[in-house]
Amino acid sequence: MADKQIQRRLAAILAADVVGYSRLMERDETATHTQLTARWREVLDPLVERHLGRIFKRTGDGVFIEFGSAVNAVECAAALQRAMASANEGVPDGRAIVLRVGVNLGDVLVEGSDLFGDGVNLAARIETLATPGGVAISDNVHQYVHGRVGIDFADSGHHEVKNIARPVHIWSWSPDGAVVAAPLPSPEPPPSLPDRPSIAVLPFDNMSGDPEQGYFADGITEDIITDLSKVSGLFVIARNSSFAYKGTSPDVRKVSRELGVRYVLEGSVRRAANRIRINAQMIDGTTGGHLWADRFDRQVEDIFEVQDEVTRTIVTALRVKLTDGEEARRESHAKIEPEAYDLLVRSRQVVLQLSPKTAVEARGMLEHALEINPGLALAYARLSMIAFADYANQWNGATPDNLDRALELARKAIATDETEPQGYIALALALSWLKRLDEAEPAAERAIALSPNLADAYVGLGNIRDFQGRFEDAVALYTRAHRLDPQFDMALNFLGRALLALGRYDEAEIAFKRRLLLAPRSDMTRFYLACLHGLTGRYDEARRYWSEVLEVNPGFSVEHLKSALPYRDPHQIDRWVEGLRQAGIKF
Repeated sequence: MADKQIQRRLAAILAADVVGYSRLMERDETATHTQLTARWREVLDPLVERHLGRIFKRTGDGVFIEFGSAVNAVECAAALQRAMASANEGVPDGRAIVLRVGVNLGDVLVEGSDLFGDGVNLAARIETLATPGGVAISDNVHQYVHGRVGIDFADSGHHEVKNIARPVHIWSWSPDGAVVAAPLPSPEPPPSLPDRPSIAVLPFDNMSGDPEQGYFADGITEDIITDLSKVSGLFVIARNSSFAYKGTSPDVRKVSRELGVRYVLEGSVRRAANRIRINAQMIDGTTGGHLWADRFDRQVEDIFEVQDEVTRTIVTALRVKLTDGEEARRESHAKIEPEAYDLLVRSRQVVLQLSPKTAVEARGMLEHALEINPGLALAYARLSMIAFADYANQWNGATPDNLDRALELARKAIATDETEPQGYIALALALSWLKRLDEAEPAAERAIALSPNLADAYVGLGNIRDFQGRFEDAVALYTRAHRLDPQFDMALNFLGRALLALGRYDEAEIAFKRRLLLAPRSDMTRFYLACLHGLTGRYDEARRYWSEVLEVNPGFSVEHLKSALPYRDPHQIDRWVEGLRQAGIKF
């Protein structure tokens, strides 16, 4: 028997089951059994024969039917539900026999007259997703029957089902028009702890007695995160995700679980004239126990030194050894004029608002900071990124000269301080959009070497790999960025884009829809979803997303996108917009 060849074949499997069968049997066992037997004999059996099917398994309240044609299976499913609805006319609601029906197309194992395998199992799972009295079909069935049956199925999205690793994409129909609602993307499971000491720094409380000093406390927090991110022996959650807890009083253990880190740093900042006091404590998020607490007092001009002191205290507590290069970069700490530091911190808060007006405002702040302290490499790097943002978003009368200006400022940042990772990120960004991808690559790699926990750096290198056509590498880099910064919505957008290029449509759709939860007004994510739905034959959804693109951004231009995105393969975007053409969208 061990040498017996296993028989397999491709089949369309229809699974049907009675809704609320146990309740019906409990109410009147004899009447329910008699009525169901009659329905199988008078309604089901003739329809199966007419549509060339074969019942291969009965389960008391359900049946499994094999068809050699997906069209026959779907037509039989619809006819069965219409006939059952007619048979239930005049029957009290509490006694009506109502079915759910699911149809799948897949490979099955043959053993005598019975069938087994994933093709059968998935049909049973899909049946549970159908509305009472309705039909649910898998995406591969829909691809076969679309345009071949006189039934309009509604796209009901991707659903998690028991014992199936990947989400199942289903389409649904019901005689009364009721369909399965597409679910919101399922929440991401809490990440597991990294294999090295991991930490999140929560926004420090402003204890200065002046609410206007809140920006200063935020700046201290952000700088400590940046400083910790440069330590290769740590895993550090990005500012964007840590600040999602701003204004709340979160349970540290909950923060630990949600961000997938063991340690949480929290504290407060008090500023009086030109003196600052920082109180900080580190907590083990797995137990809630305090590891240490300390106070740091300094002049504002020594802010970089006190930030280094906080970082060294954390590194020592976690028994992390700095590399020789990391030690060397910490040997000297320049003083900074308090006004220049204020402008540097304020500009960061302003630029995060992402608008033409705030870009102009932040630019003015950074230029003033450089007048006071010309040695601020970070200010040059941020000015470079503002010049790029104006170009990419067509703000403030931007022209292609903006990219040359961005390149000049990035190089100035690196010349000012070759250890500032933001300078290399800015350089990689400018070179990428100038389509000098091979030159951009070492700049992005240098940013990661200088700051191994910087999500922006992984996104920068991911974009270069993406534009080079190395999509698998890009997916890995975007995934890393998302782990470091779960609230970084652009990482999800870029991840979806790379998955779309790979044809991994189910995963791309999940990434895009999770991005929309974080950035509901994104025109680009809607554009990619419109292309994706067109490529997968879901034309109504493609048209809906395209109309939303134009609602969000009436000036959206595919031609501008093709000229701006620096793909090495000039036809890459054409492959996506083919989905728009297939959906009958004019652009």
